[in-house]
Parts: sequence; C-alpha cells; structure tokens
Amino acid sequence: MPNQQAPIAANDRASTFYVLAQAALVAGLLLLAVPWVRIGGAVLPGYGFAAGWSDGAAKLAPSMTFLLGLLALGATLVLSIAWRRRGGASLLVAGSLVGAALLALAVLFTLFSPPKSLAGAPLSLDWGGGAALAAFVAAFLLAKTAAPADWRADLPEGVRPYFAKGPLASFALGVSSGFPFAMIGATLTTRLAQTGIDKSTVTAFTLAILVYNFKFLWAWIVDSVPIPVLGRLGQRVSWLIVAGLLVVAATINLALVVPDPANIWPTVTAAVLMGAAGATYDIVIDGYRIEVLQPHELGYGSGMSQYGWRIGSVAAGAIALVVAGQAGWTAGYAACAVFALPAILTGLIVGEPARHRAPAERRSIATVARGIWGPFVQFFAREGALIVLLFILVHKIGDTLANLTFRLLFNDLGFSNDEIAFYDVSLGFLAYMLGIFLGGVLYARMGMKRSVMLSLILMAVSNLSFAALAAAGHSNLGMAGAIGFENIASGVGGVVVIAYFSALTDLRFTAAQYALISAGASIVGRFITGTTAGSLIEAMGYANFYLFTTVIALPGVALYWWMMRSGLVDRSIGSAGQAR
Repeated sequence: MPNQQAPIAANDRASTFYVLAQAALVAGLLLLAVPWVRIGGAVLPGYGFAAGWSDGAAKLAPSMTFLLGLLALGATLVLSIAWRRRGGASLLVAGSLVGAALLALAVLFTLFSPPKSLAGAPLSLDWGGGAALAAFVAAFLLAKTAAPADWRADLPEGVRPYFAKGPLASFALGVSSGFPFAMIGATLTTRLAQTGIDKSTVTAFTLAILVYNFKFLWAWIVDSVPIPVLGRLGQRVSWLIVAGLLVVAATINLALVVPDPANIWPTVTAAVLMGAAGATYDIVIDGYRIEVLQPHELGYGSGMSQYGWRIGSVAAGAIALVVAGQAGWTAGYAACAVFALPAILTGLIVGEPARHRAPAERRSIATVARGIWGPFVQFFAREGALIVLLFILVHKIGDTLANLTFRLLFNDLGFSNDEIAFYDVSLGFLAYMLGIFLGGVLYARMGMKRSVMLSLILMAVSNLSFAALAAAGHSNLGMAGAIGFENIASGVGGVVVIAYFSALTDLRFTAAQYALISAGASIVGRFITGTTAGSLIEAMGYANFYLFTTVIALPGVALYWWMMRSGLVDRSIGSAGQAR
C-alpha cells in the first residue's frame, strides 16, 4: 500500500509553506483569543472575537497583542498563496480544523464567559475583531483553494461526503438563510420585551415570520424571471445577489426603527419588510441548494444546511445581544447585515448549478401562466398529494407553537440576558450541532422513512421538558436540560425531514415547489402562535401550555406512520430525489 504522506516528502518546499501557513494561523488565533500575554515584566491586554479589554474608558485603538495576532493571520494569507497544489492533504484538513476549533473557542470565550481585565475594567467593543474574522476566513479559503483535487480522500469515509462541493455550499447558504429569521424571531422578541411591550403584542410580531409561509405566491418569479444584466451570471446566482442585497437593506431599515409602545406600527412595517426580504432570499437559497446537490447528497446537504442555518441564526442573535448591550439595538441589528454575504459569495464561487433548468428565452402569456401554475399543478397531480400536504401542514405544529415562546418563559422566570445568552445561545447551539450529527447517523443507518418517524416523536415530546422547567421555576439545571433536549430533537428533525421535503420537489420547479413545502411546514403553528399563543399562556400558564403543544403534535406523528405503512412516502418522491 503506498504511503499517503509521500507527496509531502516529495515536495518539501510546498509542505514547508503550508506548515508555516497553518502555524501562523494557529498563532494568530491564539493571540486573538487569550485574555492577556506576558512579555518579560509587561502584561499586554488581549483581544478576542469583536471584543477587547478597556482600561475603564472606551478606546478604539487595538492592543499590541491584537496587532500581533492580525499580523500572524496576514502571514497566513501570504503563505497559503505560496503553497502549491500538491501534497499535504492530511495536514491541510487537520490544520484547518484546529484553526476553526480555536476560533470557535475564542468566540465562546469572549462572548459568553468574558472575564474582567486585570484592573477590573469592563468589556468594550473593538472594531478589529471583524477584520480578524475576515482574515481567518480568507486564509481558510485560500488554503482550501491550494489543496489538490483529491484532498477529501484523506478524510474518514463517514465524514468525506459532508465535504463535497454541494454540502459545503449548502453550509454557506444555510448561514445566510438563518440570520433573517433570528432578526424577526427571538432577537426581536427580546428587544420588544425589554422595551416594555405587553406579551400579546410581542407574540403578535411573530406574524412577521408568517410572511415566510406565503413565499410560494411569488416563488415562481425566482424560477422563471431572469434578472437584467446580472442574468448573465445565471438565474440562481443573479437572484442570490439581488435577494441578498434586499436583505441587507431590510436589516438596516429594521435597525433604524426604534420600537415605541405608543406607536408600534413603524416597527411592524419594518419587521414585515424584513420577513419578505428574508423569505425571498430563502426561495433562492433553497432552489440553489437542491439543484447543486446530487440526489444521494440530499441527506448530507440537509445536515450541512442546518449547521449553517443554526450558526447563522445563533451568531446573529448573539452578536445582536452583545452589541446592543454595549452600543444599543440599532448598532446590534446593523452589525448583523454582514450575514447576508456567504450565500452571495457561494453563488459567485460555485456558479450556476448543473441541474438547473434555465428559463425560456421567449416570454408569452402562456409561458408566464405555466411559470405560475405549473409547480402547483405538477405537485397536486401526484398520487396522495393532498395527504402529503396535510402532513406538511401539521407535522411540526406543536414544536413551532412552543418554540417562539421560549424567550417569554425565560424572561418571566427571571433569567438574565447573560444567562439566556449562555444557555439558549451557546449551550443550545452545541446541542443543536449534536442533534444534526445524530440526524446524519440515523439517516444513514435507519434510512429516510424510519429516521423521519423517530424525529417526529422526539420533537413532540421535547416540549415536555419546558413544562417541567415552568413548574420548577428559575433553575439553571432545568433550563440547561430543556434547551439541550429541545435542540437535539430539532437538530435530528432538521436533517431527516428537510432531506425528505427536498426530495419531494421536481427539478423543473425546484424553488417554487420547495417554497410551497417549506411554507406549509410551519404556517399553522406560526399563525396560532401569532394570534393566540400569548393569550393561551396567560389563560393556561406556561406548564399547561407546553403540555398542550405536545398533545397537538401527536396527529402529525400518527399521519406519517400511516403514510409509511401504506407506501405513500416512497411514491411521493419527485425528480429531485431520484437518481438518473
């Protein structure tokens, strides 16, 4: 058996360049993560992700430690460019994963457990953290670009499919897809609650998220209408750019509107516009994701998409909370607009999906009509389409109804913003990542049908943990257990259920049909949440409310069991889920 490390020995110069690049990357991240560095008798304050230590007054100048870290990251860029396209695959993967892990530790350290400086001064924001993150991402991408075409061969067999082009693209798309939801979901709920707006009005704002459930009404435009000039880049890529810019504009607009209990309508309008822009971005992202994946990659791509979605939503929510605590909610929201960029960059780098069917060049009334009605006619012409649609509508009603009320529960139980950030954001994030991993394992070992069934049961019973928390009162252990269980269940369901829904689409109408499916997947739960959740909580109490959400989830579980036993699950698969 040939030695897999032979290419490194055969090209000492190339491997040396890469070793130096990874060493510089690790050194830079360490310097950015540590709270301080001792050089001789002097102690230099350190800088972490988007944050630094102040001496009691806000300062804009970065510390020497930060400059050293940024210099090391700059060296990574230069050395990565110099590294050749041969050898070092194992070293490439290992070094990059170590660098990513160190960055994750830096983020968690500075956002969720920031100690005081030596003088006891509070944490203050610093402009340099964003530059450091950008340098890391650029170094990582350049190192990957320099890798040989078969660098994935050195990965373990079970991990290798996740690093194919399609699943990696799905991850970046998920990041951009997740952050608009956070801006009008839990983050806006927290902002409104801190403004003093009553519960019924706060939960009514979830109707802004309801815009997502009507995105199928204009999804046909994304499938069939080309963008002037930008259309030369491809139908999907051009729409990624346009929709991404709309999301940036909507985020800035929502940042500039200050909620006023006496006149809430400007905030309502801004939230609805944000929802419409985010829903349009979702249409394009979902169509691009399904088409860039091969049928056998749908499970892996769904998992990576969920990883990205969770990272995007959690990171945006955490950054908004941290920045808002230092500089106000306007700055907190505006800082999150950068999360629209990953999907745009993915489209420009990966290009137009090979499986995409380009729109017809000649337009007519009949062609436009087919673009509008074709996706629906094709879907409902299938055997058992109405039953499949019924399952889509009710499968997650209990989970959706409960999920958008968690922040209200935490606020009423007396949890502080720091506790919410640690348990709901950081711990919940880690639990969701574990759930996605378990979902991938279950999908591979149990198959699609049985893994979907298990995920539905887990999501239904996870709400019982919040009923227990509500009964127990302010309990850090109870909060950790409830959030952990709920996020693991959601992670498992996010992989296997989305893989099934993606496979339901037809390649001729990918964006429009998935918009219909994803919209229907939560419309009932979101509508009930926005119209009655606050009143139900006030009438029933939190514990009984979460028991109620578990009960109403059971019909969806029973319906899928019948679909699986009758063979309807297999017969419902569209061309996107069929190998050619």
